[in-house]
Amino acid sequence: MSSSTTTTPARAWLESLRPRTLPLAFASIVVGSAIAAWQGSLKPGVALLALLTAGLLQILSNLANDYGDAVKGSDKEDRIGPLRGMQKGMITQSQMKRALMLTVVLIAISGCWLIAVACEKPSDVVGFLVLGGLAIVAAITYTVGTKPYGYLGLGDISVLVFFGWLSVAGTYYLQTHTFDSVVMLPATACGLLAAAVLNINNLRDIESDRANGKNTLAVRLGPQNARYYHAMLLIAAVVCFALFTLLNLHSLWGWLFVLAIPFLYRHGMRVLRDPTAVGMRPMLEHMVKAALLANVLFAIGVVLS
Repeated sequence: MSSSTTTTPARAWLESLRPRTLPLAFASIVVGSAIAAWQGSLKPGVALLALLTAGLLQILSNLANDYGDAVKGSDKEDRIGPLRGMQKGMITQSQMKRALMLTVVLIAISGCWLIAVACEKPSDVVGFLVLGGLAIVAAITYTVGTKPYGYLGLGDISVLVFFGWLSVAGTYYLQTHTFDSVVMLPATACGLLAAAVLNINNLRDIESDRANGKNTLAVRLGPQNARYYHAMLLIAAVVCFALFTLLNLHSLWGWLFVLAIPFLYRHGMRVLRDPTAVGMRPMLEHMVKAALLANVLFAIGVVLS
């Protein structure tokens, strides 16, 4: 029996929305807000609007990813990862285009609301409008267009920038109205953990991606080097959290994130020891949970400090 006959339209849309990816998008907002709270500048309304906007941007990225890969024929039935609504024939191109446009409109509304509530200077308004526009473009062009950057191996750096540096530092700035370079250490950690999630996804799909001309960084590095790269991402993220805590926090609570290290270690060792693409399928969920745990524990530790 084909997938299309066992999947309802509602289920197909849920698969394309990928709600399980949303907590990781929220994590960087939580970390940025925690650092603002640590400095006595937490603004719950701004934080909630930032969470809403980040979630909508993640949904846009998920939908655009499905659309781009389906149009290019990158996701086929021999793919190890799950097939989404368009690949199953349950969602048409026109339907997905309408969903993309609706999501962009919702992001514009949420983002403008956030800017109106949080920004105090005209220069900030212009700056965050530009950053919001770039985030929308980045979410769409990962797999959509004549030369999507996800097919060129540039997805990892984009994740570092948007899920780390801009999300954390931007959330912090919108609540404190100042920029402190110290925020870049946890921002980098968040971005590296998000890049690790993407890397596991690419390791899982490395064979089909290579066959279909999707030259992700994992494809460019090769299976073994991509696993070493994965271990480096995890180690570097922990180091960034540790440096921030060592330099800025004067409480044992600041080291709460170390409770996530055993999970990250076990995950990293399983990735290094399993040379198969199939073996990476359960590792994706493990990585998401480990990254979320590390980010949340770090945020709690900062607030309690």
